[in-house]
Amino acid sequence: MSGLNVPVLGDAPDSPFPDPADALREPDGLLAIGGDLEPVRLLNAYGHGIFPWFSEGQPPLWWSPDPRTVFRTDNVATSRRFRRSLKSSPWTVRADTAFDSVVAACALIPRPGQRGTWITPAMESAYVRLHAEGHAHSVETWDGDELIGGVYGVAIGRMFFGESMFSRRPDGSKVALAGLAHRLHHWGWPLIDAQVENPHLVSLGAQLWPRARFLEAMAALVDAPAPPGSWTAAFGELDSAALAR
Repeated sequence: MSGLNVPVLGDAPDSPFPDPADALREPDGLLAIGGDLEPVRLLNAYGHGIFPWFSEGQPPLWWSPDPRTVFRTDNVATSRRFRRSLKSSPWTVRADTAFDSVVAACALIPRPGQRGTWITPAMESAYVRLHAEGHAHSVETWDGDELIGGVYGVAIGRMFFGESMFSRRPDGSKVALAGLAHRLHHWGWPLIDAQVENPHLVSLGAQLWPRARFLEAMAALVDAPAPPGSWTAAFGELDSAALAR
């Protein structure tokens, strides 16, 4: 990243970020460099439509791309074949019962069309800490006692910022994402941020929004009061067959 003219963040975790409108066009969305992964800084970033993405050996890089990849929670695509398979599936979906394992799997298991090396040990530790403080959550697909897929991200107000997902079986991550969308829609959370476009996300119903539109919608949602209580309890256990309907 040498030679790129981007601001360097201040040392204090609560240092402000630049305006996302000032992000570079190439590489798309690069906004700032440096800083740390303290919870205060991460929550400040997400709350302004900014996320970290960097590889081992790099300083933290902060991004706000244009356009932004977004799921509406009432429009995660489930194909006819997928719905048929769900009707007889014994899988269940739960939340926050294996957060550390989901993040570790996302860091290790290749996912078609997704970034595969960016979840560094420092990133893992940062999101585990956010989870311990109640800001990061996982949704997991289970076959009995076996974890076969999952997705994790950060929740602020009534906005969910998806970070990564994984599968150990075909459709394991798709079931987790569908379960997440199902519950969030029921709770009145309309959007899931998916950050950067790839063909897999688009095949599942992701849309490309201009950054300005995304930031406007997101700002109202992060300022909404977050529902109290445990995600595990509120989410419950969702039979995957229910997602076929």
